[in-house]
Amino acid sequence: MPRQRDVTAQRELLSGAVWQVLAEEGLPGLTVRAVAARAGCTSGLVMHTFPTKRALLLHARELLHERTAARADALQDAGGEPRAVLRDVLLRAVTLTPEAADEARVWVGFLAAALADPELAARHRANNRSFVTRIARLTGAVGPEWTDERCRAVAKRLVALAEGLNTLAAADPETYSPAMQRDAVAAAVAAL
Repeated sequence: MPRQRDVTAQRELLSGAVWQVLAEEGLPGLTVRAVAARAGCTSGLVMHTFPTKRALLLHARELLHERTAARADALQDAGGEPRAVLRDVLLRAVTLTPEAADEARVWVGFLAAALADPELAARHRANNRSFVTRIARLTGAVGPEWTDERCRAVAKRLVALAEGLNTLAAADPETYSPAMQRDAVAAAVAAL
């Protein structure tokens, strides 16, 4: 009888390996061979699931988008004062924990690759615009009398702050410490 593969478990194993390699070794280290070594499997198995480096990157970016969206959904679902919810969603988007530092490195690696790849760039834009839309809705709850145009403008500034902090913290966590990032987000939200 032929051996049955647990496709879900295999994909989860490879997903974790892709994530770890990209977070720890950056874009230059993301290779099929490195993912296979991390997952403890053959390169052929990785190639069967992710046939190209682009597929590896797209998968890592989708995992990041899913993780961050789930956290933001949970914060919004918990409710609370609109300004506090907005602040908390933004704080979950910056680099305050070791897990968030891994996410920042994955995000920076993906963004670097997207600069030269139209498909990756399109995925980045779609996910970024989704985040801007979420922050614009939350901003609208803080200022219900504000126009949609004002909410989107404020949201873009807040997203730029969060993503800028992530990028800088990925390369210089000492200067852009969690405390500094927390203060920057709190000040920006308080100033609304």
